[in-house]
Amino acid sequence: MLNSTVAQVTERIRERSQETRSAYLERSRRAAEEGPVRAGLSCSNLAHVTAACGVHDKNALASGNAGNIGIVTAYNDMLSAHQPFERFPELIRAAAREAGGTAQVAGGVPAMCDGVTQGQPGMELSLFSRDTIALSTGVALSHNAFDAAIFLGVCDKIVPGLVIAAASFGHIPAVFAPAGPMPSGLPNDEKSKIRQRYAAGEIGREELLRAEMRSYHAPGTCTFYGTANTNQMLMEFMGLHLPGASFVNPNTPLRDALTREAARRALAITALGNAYTPISEVLDERAFVNGVVGLLATGGSANLTLHLLAMARAAGVQLTWQDMSDLSEVTPLMSRVYPNGLADVNQFHAAGGLGFMIGQLLDRGLLHADVRTIAGDGLHRYTQEPKLDDHGEVVWADGQAESLDHSILRPANEPFQTTGGLQLLRGNLGTGVIKTSAVKAEHHTVTAPVRIFHDQEEMIAAFKAGELARDVIVVVRFQGPRANGMPELHSLTPSLGVLQDKGHQVALVTDGRMSGASGKVPAAVHVCPEAADGGPLARLRDGDVVCLDAITGSLNVKLDANELAAREPARPDLSDYHHGLGRDLFAAFRGHVGRAEDGASVVV
Repeated sequence: MLNSTVAQVTERIRERSQETRSAYLERSRRAAEEGPVRAGLSCSNLAHVTAACGVHDKNALASGNAGNIGIVTAYNDMLSAHQPFERFPELIRAAAREAGGTAQVAGGVPAMCDGVTQGQPGMELSLFSRDTIALSTGVALSHNAFDAAIFLGVCDKIVPGLVIAAASFGHIPAVFAPAGPMPSGLPNDEKSKIRQRYAAGEIGREELLRAEMRSYHAPGTCTFYGTANTNQMLMEFMGLHLPGASFVNPNTPLRDALTREAARRALAITALGNAYTPISEVLDERAFVNGVVGLLATGGSANLTLHLLAMARAAGVQLTWQDMSDLSEVTPLMSRVYPNGLADVNQFHAAGGLGFMIGQLLDRGLLHADVRTIAGDGLHRYTQEPKLDDHGEVVWADGQAESLDHSILRPANEPFQTTGGLQLLRGNLGTGVIKTSAVKAEHHTVTAPVRIFHDQEEMIAAFKAGELARDVIVVVRFQGPRANGMPELHSLTPSLGVLQDKGHQVALVTDGRMSGASGKVPAAVHVCPEAADGGPLARLRDGDVVCLDAITGSLNVKLDANELAAREPARPDLSDYHHGLGRDLFAAFRGHVGRAEDGASVVV
């Protein structure tokens, strides 16, 4: 039976979303009723669609009877996670032809790497790149010549942007095909220690660079459980991947076979056949609840507390942080993957991975089994594991019934902790979230005087000068979406970790974001209203005593409400955030972006 809290949260989301969801489904149904889209193109339109094709594809496209897949790709060869996509279009085209259809690259979308831009001005475009990706995908699919779409994307903002756009084209099926993680390199905990030693001045840049290049060393996603790999988990829990596709390494026979199978499946679920599965019917409130449960059970990235809200709204589903917090109370934390533990995603996958977790959570009634997925047959399909048959093609077998390593992956009835890894925070400083899955219990509550900064460099300079060697709550404000695009502040982690390791009570409070790689230091992030939007953070002063309590879910400054309200808010000059490296091009985004608690979106 479905867990009562899961059922209650799902029902209230359904009720809250009735008007927006009904309107969204009606739009999708009207688009679907127009039939195979190429039939409505003029001869000149269709000639342009087929002009660059070979004879076989020209004839298939002109007939109107063969399904045509639009490929939207985030390929570039600078970023390891997306470099493997260079080969995917040809694999997809060949498989589509064998299945009697066609496939065309409809368009490309930008794919920036937060690992490259951490602590750099380019990070201030990172969150906005999600909505840019959605807009770019909209342009790609606007040619209206596709019966299904395959989306090639992996990393932090890419997958959420693609999902937002896919929802906008809700009448066509959507299959997400990942590239997979790179093979394991330098262990993540060793990398973290080297970063902290560099922050403390104990080693030089040359030794740090050697360690980083041993960590990030091959095609594929980074192997820690940050936002990129959390995205892959999410696509599986929400039924948008083929079962077991998330963590198969790039450039392997199984990875290629899964890509070919993605093409065949996309053609099988178009409106031209008998298994029509538009994405509008996959992305319902049950799918989003399943995604949230997956996020909580795996201890995934806090960035998804933004992205899930925006993705849900694109499908007419009104998901909130309160829904996530309530689901966290009943969702067991089943895995420990760095930064929540020592293992990487390859070890997690080998221990039983997502198939084992989904089976356990289904058995406990914590997931909706009766959802539509691209694989068909509900979520139980996602307990299965892909393998190769004698012809090199994918077949699915029963997944592991037991975890092979309880230090990485545990059964739902023997979890690492009985609640999920995220907590909603409320108080007189606003509303935010904290990722607790990697934070030791003794650091779940921190009360200390604040030290206020308006950018990361100020904080790092103060740390190097020895000004933070005490109990302190570091407040980095004017980092929200309206101020400067809401950058991740992951470059603060090594310095804060050093302070914590020296025995100080330390925490971070910010209206910005922390990387999916954030770990042991408690961080209240996404605080809203943000300082640039009149939020209480703008009224804090150095020395004010703040209490961050992840147990009670509170975030308060110890001041009388009248005194706090009477203070003149800080108004720093933010103009340096608004020019250079493309930032001037995003002024309209900063001016129109929504609050973090609504997904921090411009387009939904």
